Amino acid sequence: MPVRDLMSGNEAVARGAWEAGVKVATAYPGTPSTEILENIAKYKEIYAEWSTNEKVAFEVAMGAAIAGARSITSMKHVGLNVAADPLFTSSYTGINAGFVVVTCDDPGMHSSQNEQDNRRYAKFAKLPLIEPSDSQEAKDFLKEAFSISEMFDTPVLFRMTTRLSHSKSVVELGDREEAEIKEYVKNFKKYVILPANARVRHYVVEERLKKLQEFSCSTKLNRIEKGSHALGIVTSGISYQYAREVFPDATYLKLGMSYPFPVDLFKKFSEMVDRIIVIEENEPFIEEEIKILGFSVEGKKYIPLCDELSPEVVRKGVLGEELPHPEPIKSVMRPPVFCAGCPHTGIFYNLWRLKATVTGDIGCYTLGALPPYESIDTTICMGAGITNAFGFELARGKEFSKKVFGVIGDSTFLHTGIPGLIDVVYNKGVTKIIILDNRITAMTGHQDHPGTGKTAKGEPTRAIKIEEIVRACGIQKVYEVDPHDLRGTREVLKEVMELDEPAVIISKRPCALLPEERKIQSLRPKRKVNADICRGEKCLGCVKLGCPAISIKDGKAFISELLCVGCDLCIQVCPFGAIS
Repeated sequence: MPVRDLMSGNEAVARGAWEAGVKVATAYPGTPSTEILENIAKYKEIYAEWSTNEKVAFEVAMGAAIAGARSITSMKHVGLNVAADPLFTSSYTGINAGFVVVTCDDPGMHSSQNEQDNRRYAKFAKLPLIEPSDSQEAKDFLKEAFSISEMFDTPVLFRMTTRLSHSKSVVELGDREEAEIKEYVKNFKKYVILPANARVRHYVVEERLKKLQEFSCSTKLNRIEKGSHALGIVTSGISYQYAREVFPDATYLKLGMSYPFPVDLFKKFSEMVDRIIVIEENEPFIEEEIKILGFSVEGKKYIPLCDELSPEVVRKGVLGEELPHPEPIKSVMRPPVFCAGCPHTGIFYNLWRLKATVTGDIGCYTLGALPPYESIDTTICMGAGITNAFGFELARGKEFSKKVFGVIGDSTFLHTGIPGLIDVVYNKGVTKIIILDNRITAMTGHQDHPGTGKTAKGEPTRAIKIEEIVRACGIQKVYEVDPHDLRGTREVLKEVMELDEPAVIISKRPCALLPEERKIQSLRPKRKVNADICRGEKCLGCVKLGCPAISIKDGKAFISELLCVGCDLCIQVCPFGAIS
C-alpha cells in the first residue's frame, strides 16, 4: 500500500526536495515561504540554513549546485527582488547539479508590501517556470524540476502562492533517490562572467530557450483535459482548482510548466474548442503569450487583475453569478496590535510621546504605524528604515533630522541594514537609528538568525553581536535600553535627539512569545486596576499603551487576566497609581 500523508504545499516542497536527493537548502524566512526550509531542516540528509538574506541564500545554493550538489533556495516574492542580481546571471552560467529557486507569491497581500507576479521573472531571466496546483504536484513537480534543471543546464523557477503554500491535501510519498555529487570541472568560459564570456553565453541562453519551448509541448507537466468543445480554459497553479470548480465540464489546457509557453500544444488545444478563456491570478502572463501568437482569447476582461482569486471571484467575473450564501456571522473587527508584553510597545509609546518622525521597516514593529501610536511615517522594504531616515536628513536638514528616527529589527538589520548604516557614517550624516533586538525573527514565526546563536537545525553556533557590528560601521554613540523601562528609554531618546552625530539605540528585550519568556511570564502576578482610584474614560493613559490586555469596562480601565503578562508598562503610565 502506498504511504500517504496530509501536507501543506510548503511541506510537500520540502518532501520533494528530500525525495529528489537534495544536499543543500537555503532560505530567508518570509510569508508564505517560511515553512519550506523549516520542514527541510527536519531531514538529516539535507544541509539547511537560514541565510543572512535572499541574495546570500541564492548564491550559497548556486555555489553548491555548481560544485556538484543538488540544491534548492526558497523565498517569498519580494525576496527574489533581493536575489535578482545572481538570478539573472545564473541563467547565463547555467549549473552543474540541479538547482531550483522557489518563489512564493502572495496574491491578496496577506503579509506583503506589494502584489508582484514573479512569473515575469521567468521570461525576464529566460528560465523555465513550473507551477504546481496542489500539494501532490508540489512534491512531484519539484522532483521533475531538478531533472529539467540538469537536462537543460539551467536554474528552474518554481512558483508557489499563499493559498497553495498553506493549504493541505493528501500526498502520496516516495523514497529518497540519492543524487550523487557530480564531478566539478573548472570552466572559466562558463562560470566566470566577464563581458567576453557573457557575450558567448547569451547565445547559449537563447538556444536553450528554444529547446525548452519544444520540451514544454511534450512534458507531462502540461496536459489537455478533454471536456466540452464549447469552452476551453487555459490556466495554471492554484487558479486551475478555482476554474475546475466553476467549469467542471470545460476542456482544459492545464499548464504545469507555463514558461516557455507550449505553442504547439496550445494550437492543438485551440482546434478542440469554440471559445478560450484564460484564468490566472494577477498579471495576464499566459494571456499575453497567447495573444502574441495572434490568437483571440479572453482573460482579464473577466478576471480581476488585483487581489487573490477564488471560485466565487471566477464565477462572478465570467458568469456574472453568485451562489447563495448563508447569512454571514457578524464579528467584531479588531485591528492588529502588538502582543501583550511586546518589547516594541515601550519604544513606540515613547516615540509617540516625543512626536518623532519615524521611518519604518519590515517586521512586527510595522504595527507602530497604526493606532494608538501612529508613529511610523514610511515603510518601504527591508533596510529602508535606515536609508529613508538619511534621505529625510538630506531633504530637510540636520536640525529637522534630530527628531527623525530610523527603526529596524535585529534580523532585518543583519539582512540589509548594515550597508545603509555605513552610508550614513561615510556621508557625514547625523541620522539616529533604533535597532529593535527581540532576539528572533518574530514576524514570520520565530526563526533563528545570526544574532540568536542557533542554526536552522537548532544547533548552537556563534552569535553575532549587533553592538559590535554597529561600532565597526563607524558609529561612536551606541546606547542599549530596556524598552520596558519607559522613563529610562525616553531619557536616552531625548539625549540622542540633541546629538550632532549619528547614533544607534539598541532596544534589547526578547519577544514576549518566545517559550522561555512565556515561562517567566507564568510566574509573574497579573496586574489589576483599583476601580476606586481609576479615572477611567477621563484619563485613558493606560489604554494609550495599545496593550491588548487593557480595555474599558463599566467606565473604568480593566486588565484581562488571560492576556496580562505582568510587564508593568501599565503601572508606569498610570498617573494616579490605580494599577498594582
